[in-house]
Amino acid sequence: MTALPDELQHELSGLLGEAWLTDPGERLAYAYDNSRRHAMPDAVALPRTREQVLALVRACRRHRVPVIARGRGTNTTGASVPVAGGVVVSFERMNRILEIRPGDRCAIVEPGVLNGDLQAALKSHDLFWPPDPTSAAFSTVGGNLACNAGGPRAVKYGASRDNVLAVTAVTGAGELIVCGTATTKGSTGYDLHRLLVGSEGTLALIVEASLRLTPAAPARAALRAIYRDVSAAAQAVARLMAQPVTPSMLEFMDARAVQLARDVGGADLPAQAGALLMIEADGDAQTLPHSIAALKRAAQGEGLISLDDASDEAAREKLWAARKALSPSLRTLAPGKINEDVVVPVSRIPELVDGVQALAREFDLPIVCFGHAGNGNLHVNLLYDPADDAQNERAHAAMSRVFALALALGGTLSGEHGIGLAKREFMPQAVDAATLALMRQLKSVFDPDGILNPGKLLPDA
Repeated sequence: MTALPDELQHELSGLLGEAWLTDPGERLAYAYDNSRRHAMPDAVALPRTREQVLALVRACRRHRVPVIARGRGTNTTGASVPVAGGVVVSFERMNRILEIRPGDRCAIVEPGVLNGDLQAALKSHDLFWPPDPTSAAFSTVGGNLACNAGGPRAVKYGASRDNVLAVTAVTGAGELIVCGTATTKGSTGYDLHRLLVGSEGTLALIVEASLRLTPAAPARAALRAIYRDVSAAAQAVARLMAQPVTPSMLEFMDARAVQLARDVGGADLPAQAGALLMIEADGDAQTLPHSIAALKRAAQGEGLISLDDASDEAAREKLWAARKALSPSLRTLAPGKINEDVVVPVSRIPELVDGVQALAREFDLPIVCFGHAGNGNLHVNLLYDPADDAQNERAHAAMSRVFALALALGGTLSGEHGIGLAKREFMPQAVDAATLALMRQLKSVFDPDGILNPGKLLPDA
């Protein structure tokens, strides 16, 4: 039985009809996300229009009922888990591509559009939207914006925040606001649309987004660089990013990640590989060979075992597919994992990788590292058995040290996953007290009664 006030139940049932879910079996599907955390919502709303979202937020505000925005629940931080109960607003039915304007390099979409569906629709226009997280085939644009998702292409083309022009959103005060403009240049007031991107549904619910599109490159080529150890590969990343040609992708795998890509993902990789870089460049047929030559020169150095061109498109696709499969394949090594995405300045990657390896030895637990090395953004996967109390304790202590290491190297807690529940308690280490206080003030302006996604991102004062 739901704990919502009868008056609110009646109002929202009348507003949404069959799209207002209160049956426990139906609510259960919206109680968890990919973090494997779980909390039951009091009800689930499946709006089709911004007007319904606006009316819902206003009604919930009157009754001080929490409102939790949800895409497809692919995030790993618990950001969409309704820990305070309330109403989960799932945008799965607001899934229209409203307009594609090739001449303006702009697409206008509702938040429930799947990233993969958008990319498919843009393909005939020779355009793409740069964010490409591992979950792109089934994560939503709204969810990508909520956590500022990136992916391999972010090294050249930026993350979600760099590829949104405007958003229309409903604040916690029940106001419909339009932030930004569907132009590639603008200087008219505060940059609020970029503020909302990455705010994890704590400031407003995005109901429409104007996205910056990029022309698809006519040609691309890939390199596979295999190194003796992770330190040599990390040093190569620093060299690659210090020269003028920006790779369109630059991905890193440590030895365990290489083993998984080979044994589980089916990639053709030698057994002696201690680390691997996947390097890609894109451009036109005339300039691409020069870009590849420059990247090859930078990849050369101490510890390089082999440097190969992907023999054909099929080989390239197989290698990238193995990289995409890494995160789920970690479950073959241990029943539990803590997956965090710390980021450091690119020049400090060697120190980050060496430090993580030292922590793996100190805490006697496997740690697998891979990720978007060109941004300094590594996915640190700490593997353990949650049923083993000693391992559980060591695993969480080790991850705290990973965060401390990243911060000591001038980095921060997250590059693209966000904070959610998982890293909320570490925010005071990453953000100074005055800045945290300002963040709380912004929260109170957008959401004066604190109903939007309570318990996420910002720690208690």
